[in-house]
Amino acid sequence: MKIAIIGYGKMGRMIESIAREKGHTIGSCIDVDNQDLLSADSLSQHDAAIEFTVPETAYGNVSKCLDAGIPVVSGTTGWTDRLGELAERCVKESGSFLYASNFSLGVNLLFYMNRHLATIMNRHIQYDVRMSETHHTQKLDAPSGTALTLAEDILAEIERKKNWALLEGSSSTGPAGRNDVNPDSRNDADLDPKKLWIEAIREGTVAGIHEVSYESEFDSLSLRHSAKDRRGFANGAVLAAEFIHDKKGFFSMKEVLDL
Repeated sequence: MKIAIIGYGKMGRMIESIAREKGHTIGSCIDVDNQDLLSADSLSQHDAAIEFTVPETAYGNVSKCLDAGIPVVSGTTGWTDRLGELAERCVKESGSFLYASNFSLGVNLLFYMNRHLATIMNRHIQYDVRMSETHHTQKLDAPSGTALTLAEDILAEIERKKNWALLEGSSSTGPAGRNDVNPDSRNDADLDPKKLWIEAIREGTVAGIHEVSYESEFDSLSLRHSAKDRRGFANGAVLAAEFIHDKKGFFSMKEVLDL
């Protein structure tokens, strides 16, 4: 395939490396300095596009790929409030679009196990559930998009949890209005049991650790994924592009992994 990479930061460069290793051609690497290449005429010369940018530009970037009639894979987080618009457009116009908050194969298997376990644990009210995620200090959003996907699936299945909340002080970039609690001063007995509490940690160069923990008076159970490096995310993004390049519709990694 001839691939256009939209967003040429660390992830874009890893995607370029993985794609070349797999025998693909990189037609364009589009970043802030060459926005003229983000046009229908230029994009239409490619077989697929892979987009990793920022929330403010992701919607427009994906839209331009659909305008050009090429399949597009996006891994940009923080803009999913508008994801449904593009998914609907994709179906109506026979476009091809795949979105994932995380392209790691292991993380997507974690998503699958998390949903299934949450369905079971809904019946066992003696267990409380919490989450934690750890990323490198350059990670801007907190909780991560991956953590939010895990949280949304838990909330969909466990009736005693009504919404999620970020533990204040676990990260400097938590969203406002979540009734956050400082973990250094809190008493766990003071935490609202109807909330799914998420701890977000930013330290060093950690590629990504996500953990879902269930705890009762008698025991603990957890699901945990730890990324060794970010090449696994890049590899998954290229696999996603290979999957959708000859398909029409809106997809996720669930289809790529046949889950």
